[in-house]
Amino acid sequence: MTWAEIWPLLRQATVETLYMAGVSAALTAAFGLLVGVLLVLTDRRGLLPQPLLNKVLGLVVNIGRSLPFLILMVAIIPFTKLVTGGVSIGTTPFLVPLTIGGIPFYARLVEIALREVEPGVVAAATAMGATRREIVTKVLLREARPGLVSGLSVTVIALIGYTAMAGALGGGGLGYLAISHGYERFEGRVMLATVLLLIVIVLAVQAVGDLVARRLSHK
Repeated sequence: MTWAEIWPLLRQATVETLYMAGVSAALTAAFGLLVGVLLVLTDRRGLLPQPLLNKVLGLVVNIGRSLPFLILMVAIIPFTKLVTGGVSIGTTPFLVPLTIGGIPFYARLVEIALREVEPGVVAAATAMGATRREIVTKVLLREARPGLVSGLSVTVIALIGYTAMAGALGGGGLGYLAISHGYERFEGRVMLATVLLLIVIVLAVQAVGDLVARRLSHK
């Protein structure tokens, strides 16, 4: 293959990778944040102690984090088909396993970030008569913003890696291009280009995440 033939494939695959990583990251951020907050609130020493619920949530998160993503993709194919109307191959269907795989990953990072907030800050807000909602939104989440952003950047990078694995099952993106053209057709230039593009995307995500986290930590 010539570079004139390779570049259009690389552009399309890059767009597909960014689409899968971007949409799944947004969904993961929303649901992972919710689960992480619940893990902290329902703890025995939390604002809303629910030991049984906390144990169930913790178990679900631990199971989700322990499953290799390749196995997860295969295991939830019936659920993916149910959500997508019977389709399990392509960029959009693979948003389902990407999101399911990302939520427990980010939830733990959210929990860690929230637990690093100084207890004295929460105690002061409680003494001033703040409600639970105000403590969560105006104290915990606000104080934990640098950690939440750093955790999200790590999660997005993990999701980018997941998209590459999704290519092995027809998920599209740079992973699929690397396998279908680079590996199966012995096109070393395609393989090298996909690896370099993935590295560039990961470095860009990490740089943006570090920059935003540093700025938030100074406020």
